[in-house]
Amino acid sequence: MKTKVSIGMVGCGNWGKNILRDLVSLHCAVTVVVRSTESIKRAQDFGAAKIVATIKELGLQDGYVVAAPSAVHDEVINELINLFPGKPIFTEKPLTTDLKSAIEIVKKSPDAVFVMDKWRYHAGILELAKIAKNKILGKVIGLKTTRVGWGNPHKDSDAIWHLLPHDISIEFEIFGKLLKPTQAVADLENGYPTGMIAFLGGTPWQIAEVSARYKDKKRQMILFCKNGIVVLDDAYIDHIRIITADKKNHKPHEKKIPIDNKLPLHEELDAFIRYRHSITASL
Repeated sequence: MKTKVSIGMVGCGNWGKNILRDLVSLHCAVTVVVRSTESIKRAQDFGAAKIVATIKELGLQDGYVVAAPSAVHDEVINELINLFPGKPIFTEKPLTTDLKSAIEIVKKSPDAVFVMDKWRYHAGILELAKIAKNKILGKVIGLKTTRVGWGNPHKDSDAIWHLLPHDISIEFEIFGKLLKPTQAVADLENGYPTGMIAFLGGTPWQIAEVSARYKDKKRQMILFCKNGIVVLDDAYIDHIRIITADKKNHKPHEKKIPIDNKLPLHEELDAFIRYRHSITASL
């Protein structure tokens, strides 16, 4: 039987409670730093083993998770690095809310700080990656990602900073590398960024569209290959669509492929815990 992993978690907001829920389901003992009445109740309701008021009170844990507001990521991560050097830190995206502080964290702790990229664990994205890697539909040409809706619930940074990391992580999972940005056009509302269309790579390419000014919410990924396209229409859909041209009349032929319904958040946290176990086993 594996030894229970101890996790120190900072924050327990609307998304943080889901992280806590899944950590507990993975048999982790989670100590949570929270101060507000609402966050304390969430931590209690979702299974925190212990609740403390400061990061220092977390003490030495096997690993740490940052689920605090983005505006304080820089402060929280640096405090964790200083207090518990070398310990793995798993943070919600974005890493920070500005480029300078993000670069400084990477330089300070290049091998211990990880950003949550749940889309890399999504069954649909894993299917797209398999099709691309094995060239099931021939040579891969490009990828179109769409992540749009109305409004930005994050008041500490713009929608681009919060949405685009998802599509960059999808690109990395499918192509196995990061593509070089070539061009971008931003949508500005009274000078404030609300969206962007970005062009990356060449062969293959990616077009990534993110926006907080679309009436209808949409999450769609299309992989373009020589002999057809593969479509993931939504985060919570139970299939992908493979569309090819009929050899006789060139009309589109669609085939639906079922995908697993495992929650990607749970899968990425499981990967973090398994990584933590592998470190312990190698010591």
